[in-house]
Amino acid sequence: MKVLYNLLGILCSFCLIIILLITSVEAVAYWTPGYYEKEYSKYHVTEAVHMEMDDLLTVTYEMMDYLKGQRTDLHITTVVDGQEREFFNEREIAHMEDVRNLFLGGITLRRTCMMAASACLLLLLFLKADIKKVLPRTICLGTGIFFIISAVLGGIISTDFTKYFIIFHKIFFNNDLWILDPSTDLLINIVPEPFFMDTAFRIGVLFISGVLIMFIACLACAILEKKSSATK
Repeated sequence: MKVLYNLLGILCSFCLIIILLITSVEAVAYWTPGYYEKEYSKYHVTEAVHMEMDDLLTVTYEMMDYLKGQRTDLHITTVVDGQEREFFNEREIAHMEDVRNLFLGGITLRRTCMMAASACLLLLLFLKADIKKVLPRTICLGTGIFFIISAVLGGIISTDFTKYFIIFHKIFFNNDLWILDPSTDLLINIVPEPFFMDTAFRIGVLFISGVLIMFIACLACAILEKKSSATK
């Protein structure tokens, strides 16, 4: 029975980690005021696309609404190089539809993980497991396994970000629509590679901080429970 308790607890910890990851992506993408304006200024994006900052930010927020499922299409008219035109061409729109499916799939995955974590907890209660002992210990174990895997992957990716950036796209997209042309596709100019690196770093810091807080909290609970049991 102890093995089952451990498996349920570790599964719960992995679900919580996935929830934190998706929430971290969402927080950076949607909940960080001024982030896009700061990045656009840093990488001179307005000059690259020949747009005013206000117009560029309007397009960005409309695009984010589309990714959240709050807008049905990406036919956005704005002013580029002094002329009114649609910002996205058909190739960009097709690619962003894939990105939207990825974003919405992540939200669905988070809901699934919430239900799975709740199911693990309910099953532990049904089996009359000592939650105060089992959960802190197994969550510590699960996050410890995660940190080891993350350290290895982080070290590998840091050796060549561009290479693994391409691999990421090949894993999640089954076409070549993500390979954009800077001369015809404005999208690649508003999200240059350094922008992706900054965003990935920001998400990583937020995510690792959340997992670390969870680990420390559970470790503290496990230590306190062990001390409490020893004094009885």
